[in-house]
Amino acid sequence: MTDLVIPAIVNLDVTGPVINRHLYGHFAEHLGRCVYGGFYVGADSDLPNVDGIRLDVVEALRALNIPNLRWPGGCFADEYHWMDGIGPKGERPSMVNTHWGNVEENNHFGTHEFMALCELLGTEPYISGNIGSGTVKEMSDWVEYLTRDGDSPMVRLRKANGREEPWKIRYWGLGNEAWGCGGNMSAQQYAAEARRYGTYSRDHGDNKLYRIAAGASDADYAWTETLMKQLGDLGCAYRPQPFMQAVSFHYYTVPGPWQDKGDATVFDIDDYYRTMVKAAYVDELITGHSNVMDCYDSHKNVGLVLDEWGTWWNVEPGTNPGFLYQQNTLRDALVASVHFDIFHRHADRLVMANIAQTVNVLQAMILTDPDSKALVLTPTYHVFEMNKGHHDAASLRVDLPAGLPARETGSGTLSTVSLSASRKDAQVLFSLSNLDADQPVDVELDLRGGALADVRSRILTAGKLQDHNTPDAPASVAPRAHEQVTATVSGLRVHLPAHSFVTVEGRLA
Repeated sequence: MTDLVIPAIVNLDVTGPVINRHLYGHFAEHLGRCVYGGFYVGADSDLPNVDGIRLDVVEALRALNIPNLRWPGGCFADEYHWMDGIGPKGERPSMVNTHWGNVEENNHFGTHEFMALCELLGTEPYISGNIGSGTVKEMSDWVEYLTRDGDSPMVRLRKANGREEPWKIRYWGLGNEAWGCGGNMSAQQYAAEARRYGTYSRDHGDNKLYRIAAGASDADYAWTETLMKQLGDLGCAYRPQPFMQAVSFHYYTVPGPWQDKGDATVFDIDDYYRTMVKAAYVDELITGHSNVMDCYDSHKNVGLVLDEWGTWWNVEPGTNPGFLYQQNTLRDALVASVHFDIFHRHADRLVMANIAQTVNVLQAMILTDPDSKALVLTPTYHVFEMNKGHHDAASLRVDLPAGLPARETGSGTLSTVSLSASRKDAQVLFSLSNLDADQPVDVELDLRGGALADVRSRILTAGKLQDHNTPDAPASVAPRAHEQVTATVSGLRVHLPAHSFVTVEGRLA
């Protein structure tokens, strides 16, 4: 044990906002080997698959209970024309993926394949429509094709392509990054387009769309305000608008200059602390966008969505720079654990978040080897798995003292202890991170309003921050049982080694 002890008060009988399971959402773009070679290997592959969908990837993701999957982009969404991806594969026209590697896309993975993937995963689809290069009719027809029952031109087309029953689609994105790759629009231009496209993205039958407007980059609060103004004076008489139910924004943890973001596995202690300061900055961003939204929507009826987040490093040497393939170390896992603690604290406004991306791209859950059958679970994957007890659980307030341990860095001050907690029925889950690269710490949990039984704990750490998993060493960074949790008169004492993530679970006695 260490002499440094941090007290934390948790009232087990006083719950806060529910932590929406969709804060643990995922993202699959037609980018590099995320879809082709990741999720989809084709029906002729010697890898186990169902109609081309790779089954070991599905099995690994089902263990995470992933709540939603965003597709087809990203930037790709605004050059994707969905009718090119339906019908017999041999008759589908190809296209050039101009954003990501300038490679030819054969459109063999389209609407039906994506919906089949979601069914195999047991997850909800989140589809991003094309505003950048598409038309209002194109988007309206896609919604009709997917969700309408009975008889109509798009229903007949869907049935001709082998699907009798409509699908249930709740989450619908109105474009992507309209300020950049999605059209280089001004906020005012996009707001008008979002109103128009959202209006013609119809609710068919009992399928009710949750339309998500493409929002700001980083701290562009003016973009969020422009979108909120489109809703008018919400006041106390707010009714969900037919064209927009949520506003998104994007934020990536990039500690270096955009032209040289740094290496995923070769970094020093200063690089590490700069990264963690940038990761923690998402708290300020969510607060800023929420404050703007509060001015127009004090009852928090409009959701805030962070549908792209994660680390972004230079690509691995020898790989296509347009494929965004990077390794994933313990540092990335701690970036994820800090993000989730922050997300939990903002559960009253933040309704969804999507890590970029699920397989083989940026801060991925899974890495697959193009030359073998190997599949690697990354350290970030394990954070998602260890935290899945927070899905749809009620947040618990954690009171920490002033003057938490901190590191002064060239990029700012970093609080090195992060903590969140939740309760679902009688189950309680604590997530604790020690971001200090060198010093351990103990957290003394003062549990009020109840006591815990059947306490168990796991830890994710490694000898070095740079440690990562490979086909030859798939468990270099993997969770294991954590024995350094002891009962105290008032609750629990949890030992956190340097650079570690710990979860503690228990049942209300």
